[in-house]
Amino acid sequence: MKLSVFNQEGKEVAVADAPASLFDVPMNRDMLHQVIEAQIANIRIVHASTKDRAQVRGGGRKPWRQKGTGRARHGSIRSPLWKGGGVTHGPRKERNFFKKINRKIGSLALAMALSAKARDHEVVLLDSIAFESGKTKDAAGMLTKLSGNKPLAALSTKTALVLLPEGLTRETRALRNIKNVEVKPATAATAREVLAHSYILLPKDSLPLLEKRVSISPVTASRTGERTRTVEKSRGNVHSMRKGVAVTG
Repeated sequence: MKLSVFNQEGKEVAVADAPASLFDVPMNRDMLHQVIEAQIANIRIVHASTKDRAQVRGGGRKPWRQKGTGRARHGSIRSPLWKGGGVTHGPRKERNFFKKINRKIGSLALAMALSAKARDHEVVLLDSIAFESGKTKDAAGMLTKLSGNKPLAALSTKTALVLLPEGLTRETRALRNIKNVEVKPATAATAREVLAHSYILLPKDSLPLLEKRVSISPVTASRTGERTRTVEKSRGNVHSMRKGVAVTG
């Protein structure tokens, strides 16, 4: 797939071959849906919380004696039967909505989301990004100039996600104050964030970081293989010891 490359003046300066590992990944809607659901659940903050009768303040004294008053027997004014008492089976802050996402599946979902955005012409590739002043006015001016292109006409009004390389402090500060713009390091992007925004802005320096993000590290793979061989060797030693065979080496 080919992507147009723009400069900060909003002009198309080149057409680049987009990495197939990022922008030419076939869609698997079921898998992508599972990953998005898990990512939404993992950022969920539990606000609803109630107190049971042991947590509500007061109620340590029996309100009246057990017999002789004609009233129903009670042991505490903080019983769930009383106004101001504890709540039975109410929501608790201890609820955990975490869902595990395998690293390979999460990376593949990110590549699927970027590919879908590229097919819809919603990925904006920049040759470079730099704001010497670090002012929001300059960053907003860049977005306005980019929206002058017909495919990017809605860029100034819709949401945008800017994925920057690490270390661009001035650029991050300039962009983060713009309404409807979210700035993230390219190494921390997720499929949920990509699909939650209308446009994705990428400096060319962010592409190698994203490619590394969606690829499988050879070092990790070799370490996994070494760990597997070690486990198999230890299992073989245990099996030999059970048979009474001496194990050496």
